[in-house]
Amino acid sequence: MQITHLGHACLLVEVADQRILLDPGVFSSVEDVTGLTAVVVTHQHPDHLDPERTAPLLAANPQARVLMEAQTAQSVAESAYADRVGTLSAGESVELGPADSPGRVTLTGVGDRHAVIHPYVPRIGNTGVVVRAEGEPVLYHPGDALDGDPGPVDLLGVPVSAPWGKVAEAIAFVRRIAPAQGVVPIHDGLLNDRGRGMYLQHIGDFGADGGVAVHDLRGAGATTFPR
Repeated sequence: MQITHLGHACLLVEVADQRILLDPGVFSSVEDVTGLTAVVVTHQHPDHLDPERTAPLLAANPQARVLMEAQTAQSVAESAYADRVGTLSAGESVELGPADSPGRVTLTGVGDRHAVIHPYVPRIGNTGVVVRAEGEPVLYHPGDALDGDPGPVDLLGVPVSAPWGKVAEAIAFVRRIAPAQGVVPIHDGLLNDRGRGMYLQHIGDFGADGGVAVHDLRGAGATTFPR
């Protein structure tokens, strides 16, 4: 499995000959991304789904399957690409790749509600995604929720900073999920480098007894994770 952090909550996951783009929002850099098998959007907030760049992104990837959380799919029902959009719901699995291929990728939805921001902002739908392929690490990208139950995973996309979150909640999330290979920091677009480093140190130091591995992919390009 290769993972590239393309900014904020956006990850490009390359596994079993599939290229899967997760949450391409306004803080991500996806202008030159092509050859995608799937685009997955956990919820409708613009830092996860850029309303201006989605159509060009999908035009550049005409073969990509488009999977969105149900309310998000409804929100783009009038878009030029609406006929390409399918849904991914909690507990639902979608397979990518040829039906007779042993190396198929399974995408499984986790959860259905966005974390509480504050009492004055209505909660919306949010469905995280688990990416699995035989013989490869298992990755969980939660979108904007820390209460999902993905089952055992190797790599956890951990939201570092958000209007709805605090570092204590991120640490508790990491400790509960206990990813075998560590965490990949995401949702960090609102932080400067110094503040981000402080958050990552807290998560690394306290995300497990004895610490948890933090795979900081910002600016690192495609990074390979063995099983």
